[in-house]
Amino acid sequence: MAKRIDVKDLDIYYGKFHAVDSVTLSVPPRNVTAFIGPSGCGKSTVLRTLNRMHEVIPGARVEGQVLLDGEDIYASNVDPVQVRRTIGMVFQRPNPFPTMSIRDNVVAGLRLAGNKNKKSLDEIAERALRGANLWNEVKDRLNKPGGSLSGGQQQRLCIARAIAVKPDVLLMDEPCSALDPISTLAIEDLIGELKKDYTIVIVTHNMQQAARVSDQTAFFNLAGVGQPGRLVELNDTEKIFSNPSEKATEDYISGRFG
Repeated sequence: MAKRIDVKDLDIYYGKFHAVDSVTLSVPPRNVTAFIGPSGCGKSTVLRTLNRMHEVIPGARVEGQVLLDGEDIYASNVDPVQVRRTIGMVFQRPNPFPTMSIRDNVVAGLRLAGNKNKKSLDEIAERALRGANLWNEVKDRLNKPGGSLSGGQQQRLCIARAIAVKPDVLLMDEPCSALDPISTLAIEDLIGELKKDYTIVIVTHNMQQAARVSDQTAFFNLAGVGQPGRLVELNDTEKIFSNPSEKATEDYISGRFG
């Protein structure tokens, strides 16, 4: 079931370095929110705090709150592994297990969680591959290695793997940056389908992509050299691209910097 994310007064650190300053934003359910901004402004860092991936880096920490339907995912009694099941992630480069079969790639997370029922796993694999618009392309070669697929297919396989565990939220960190235009279009179409069931946050450097796939857009920028990144504005995508409230947003979108 798609869930709402509320970020409140979030400060993000790498050791003593203050990477992101005081971010507050909300992501409604069944909605695509795009994070845009120049390199190094903290958008991928913010994304990784939304499922506690940030803290796997030594010395990394956060202050503030990330609420999933009102529950703080950083509360002391919350299991980060469970958080990452509930809030799935797709990375910049497709990362299937290359020698593992297509089918086993999809159900790897379920197997780790203890599901050994072949019939159940087969059904889930088919459902997830259909959900990722990949079933018709791979249904006759499910036992072939995941690494045998094209780049675009591998990325959709990673999306199938993420949705197989039935998360509430999908995070995507530049999911098309390593793909050709046709594969990119397939992923963008898929994002449009997936938002019927999931809350989606996507980081992208591609402004046209943000305009095409997202309902709302958050623009991040650096306060200055050596300063932390910050959220400049968040609004409906149409408004951000046609009539932004902040001059820095307008300058970035019009290509004056970044």
